[in-house]
Amino acid sequence: MDPTNSITLIVTALVAGATAALKDTASTVVKDAYAGLKALIVHKYTPAADSVQHLEGAPDSKNRQGGVAEDLGKTDAGRDPEVLQQAQAVIAAVEIHDPEVGRNLGVDLAGVRAAALRLSDIHVTGSTVTGVKVHQSEFSGDIEIKGVRAGGPPDPKA
Repeated sequence: MDPTNSITLIVTALVAGATAALKDTASTVVKDAYAGLKALIVHKYTPAADSVQHLEGAPDSKNRQGGVAEDLGKTDAGRDPEVLQQAQAVIAAVEIHDPEVGRNLGVDLAGVRAAALRLSDIHVTGSTVTGVKVHQSEFSGDIEIKGVRAGGPPDPKA
């Protein structure tokens, strides 16, 4: 997987985990998966530790997400199989135990089997929306998802 896409996966997992885990009703599975990812990053990639902590205060903030992505992009986290596996575990836990958070992430494809996947400029409006979600799918190559905008008011330029 391209390191840029890997960083996006990690940031998505951190956002989903923080959003779900910080709810009073969050399951232990989600909290543990999120805590595991966060601990891995803080331990292995300390330059990104502060931005990950900062993200937790407002996981829906695009600026904070961008800061985490930038800091992680300066490390080898996007090539680290342990971090990527834990990020996938967070997303899976959120999908199973708090699917409402998953629907608001902006990422829904099921049962896709293909060599590669490239999606761009997806804009979906509404309060509970899905721009793109991938599960129970198999790809033999890279997955590239760009420009997903989900939720909020309609884009007047669209």
